[in-house]
Amino acid sequence: MLTTTKGIVFHQLKYSETSVIAKIYTEAFGLQSYLIKGARSKKSKISPALLQHLSLVELVSNHKEKSNLQHIRELRSSHQYSSIPFDIVKSSITVFVNELCYKAIQEEEPNPKLFEYIYNAMQWLDLTESDFINFHLIFGIKLTTYLGFYPRGVYSPVTSSFDLEEGSFVNFRPHHSNYIADGEAELFSDLTEYNFENINELKLSNQQRNIILEYLIQYYQLHLPNFGNLKSPEVLRTVLS
Repeated sequence: MLTTTKGIVFHQLKYSETSVIAKIYTEAFGLQSYLIKGARSKKSKISPALLQHLSLVELVSNHKEKSNLQHIRELRSSHQYSSIPFDIVKSSITVFVNELCYKAIQEEEPNPKLFEYIYNAMQWLDLTESDFINFHLIFGIKLTTYLGFYPRGVYSPVTSSFDLEEGSFVNFRPHHSNYIADGEAELFSDLTEYNFENINELKLSNQQRNIILEYLIQYYQLHLPNFGNLKSPEVLRTVLS
């Protein structure tokens, strides 16, 4: 039976001279692999732009529950980016967010709240005109809410260390090396108090932004098996410096 669902493109892989396999996080089915025949052909009805980082799409497929590879019948844009492709800062942030999501999300089950969060966040980034330089940090910390390891507690003079392994602010320095202390722990705590609506109030220096990004990536690595290293932060740090 043909089904229609919204999707967010995470990744594409060349399958043949004319076809690709796309990893798309869908509202109805979670993360799925889709064979798109003829996508690389000059005569393809599917624009290459629809398969770029975090493209917001609507797709029609003949979904089969026990199949590891679905087949797309139709693919169209559900929100065409108007600024991200043309803004070096936004596009660099998008590449990082895309890699973060692709590494972190492996669910082959629907998670409407997680889908809605990513979908709405990317629309916000595309439509906002200013104060988005810290978008990736807020996006990354809020994403942990849906992944199950959102930081517990807040920084205070008593709870002045954040245990990255336990995911909580503590009143002692852990015996292992995976923790944040003092001023940097306070910065990490401050990050949890912001969202996209008050992002303009978050003021960070380039050095602070880079430090928090490193801790955020380490936090993901400790809580998600096989998360591995990311390639995009190096470019992102260069663009935002």
